[in-house]
Amino acid sequence: MQCPSSNSFTYNSTLCACNPGFLYNATGNVCSPFTVSGADDFFVGTGVDYSFNFPESILSFESIKKYTRSQYVFLGATLVVIATWLLFCVFVRFGSLGDGRTHWYRIRWWISRLDVCFATRHWLDDQKVVKKRKTELGGAFSIASCILFIGLFAALLYQVISRRSIEVHSVIAANAPDLASFSNDMEFNITTISTMSCSNIQNLGTLVVGNPGFLDFKTAPLSTFANFSCQNTTNGPMVTLKCNNCQHIRDNIYTSWQFIDLPNIPASAVGFEFNITSRDHSDKKHTSFVSGILKKGSNMNVEFVTFRGEDPNILKFNLFPRIYRNKHDLRLIQPLFHQFLPGSSFGEINQLRASLQNSSNGLVNITLNVNFLSSYIVEIDSQNALGPVGFLADLGGLCYVSIGIFFYVLVQLEYKFKRFRHEDKVMRRIRNRKKAQERWDKLRKYVAFKWGRGTLPLEDGNVVLTSCCSGILIKSNQNEGSSKRKHIRKDTISFNKKVSMPDDKVLRKVGSDDATDSNVHRQQPLCSPANGIPLPPSLETKPDSEISSLEIQKNLQDLYEYNLMLRKELILAQSMLQSLTSNDSTSKGQQ
Repeated sequence: MQCPSSNSFTYNSTLCACNPGFLYNATGNVCSPFTVSGADDFFVGTGVDYSFNFPESILSFESIKKYTRSQYVFLGATLVVIATWLLFCVFVRFGSLGDGRTHWYRIRWWISRLDVCFATRHWLDDQKVVKKRKTELGGAFSIASCILFIGLFAALLYQVISRRSIEVHSVIAANAPDLASFSNDMEFNITTISTMSCSNIQNLGTLVVGNPGFLDFKTAPLSTFANFSCQNTTNGPMVTLKCNNCQHIRDNIYTSWQFIDLPNIPASAVGFEFNITSRDHSDKKHTSFVSGILKKGSNMNVEFVTFRGEDPNILKFNLFPRIYRNKHDLRLIQPLFHQFLPGSSFGEINQLRASLQNSSNGLVNITLNVNFLSSYIVEIDSQNALGPVGFLADLGGLCYVSIGIFFYVLVQLEYKFKRFRHEDKVMRRIRNRKKAQERWDKLRKYVAFKWGRGTLPLEDGNVVLTSCCSGILIKSNQNEGSSKRKHIRKDTISFNKKVSMPDDKVLRKVGSDDATDSNVHRQQPLCSPANGIPLPPSLETKPDSEISSLEIQKNLQDLYEYNLMLRKELILAQSMLQSLTSNDSTSKGQQ
């Protein structure tokens, strides 16, 4: 190797090696420290992998867990949304209602229409009929209670999904038929993290069964247990042992191999990586595995070390038979990482330089120890922590709690502020006035379109001059509607002496016009409503129904009152004419 500028040293005058615990990177020509993320000494992951089970991958909930670590996230977000909504409702109340056409009125009206939880349920006076009330305050608290319920419901779902079941482990004694039923495919992958290759390996192929000194101790070719191979990876040489349908696993199994020095490739390593998997021979959807990276042992105080020497590095694993009752009696052999016993290693540069210059230390010895715990079998089953009845009970409790909290606040506000008790009347009064005005405008447009604008009553307070009875001025009341009768009082009549009487030509013209257009003469009175005398009262009858005696009596009463009004007008006109005639004769006599 080309000697890097830093974190390296030379040995044998011409060769170069990285510092203890540093790994050479040929691409960048640097020596980088070997570190393990997640732990100081080693990192191990173990368990049953459900990655091939489609329903389990959906219900794993892992994608949501990384964003929501606890229920407090849901509760905090719920409180923020509730506070934002209530502040918006408070801000809207500062807007003017006006005549019901402003945007503030529309927003506040729709907020009151959202009163779905507290309508007809708050502030009812004693001994009064219950009426439907939808207030702006009730609408604001109704939406707030719904937001609170949704937030609590999300927190409940999080709890149910994350803790939907409890995994129960029970241990039973194993017998021969139970152990024979475990038919698994196992794979052992041991990677020596270094710059070596599979060319450095030797003595791989011997299997030791049992404990030395006992009756079951023996040696056998490794091929009788598993197929083995070596593969070069970016991290170093990886030794693979594959056992298909492993039914003859004994209590203790040992196998060893060594890496030796080659020219310009010394035997040294900075760590080990392992991955052991087990699958059911007939059902390969589930995988039981253990994997991890080993940097150093617990008895080492040096942070960075390089493994090299005669003492073996022992990796111990236990195999535990498990029956998953919750997975249709799935039978898997669970591999467990038991212990790592580090062999010869060096943590100082001078010690490592001396070892690299000594040919007797030119090897890395690795021993794989597998212990099959066949005395007991673990049965695994799942028990639901919350049933459907309990879930519905919690759901109903959350609903009542959400409504009850804001109902209490609503009652307290209406008790202390009387204006809140009748705030619905103000907005309904404005809305009714607006609707009435809109309907009245539609009716006026319809009457003006069908019968002409002259048939509509005047809505201004101007004084009009009557041409029917000359010299009479009548004031028009603006607040009187078209359906009300206009009563003419004496104090509203004034005389104008400058008004001249119509001459004979005009009278003859009017008479000829009346003769030629008799239909119009029948329909129009001598004096129009614009001259101060109202139209005759209309006969109030209901279509397609018989006229009752009350309606006939009412119509006769209206005609009688109209005749009295005409009689008063006639008397006033006659007195005016007599006064004018007497004044004219007196003026002529004086002349």
